[in-house]
Amino acid sequence: MVRKIFLALGLTALYLSATACNTIKGLGQDIESVGEAGDRAI
Repeated sequence: MVRKIFLALGLTALYLSATACNTIKGLGQDIESVGEAGDRAI
């Protein structure tokens, strides 16, 4: 259950950051930071 919550939060953060960033490089950094946050949470 907790894993599903983290996944939902991560996907939401990814969606919001993807809409906020203007470059592909920025999107890559956002995806990387979400992945790192997920690793730390698990």
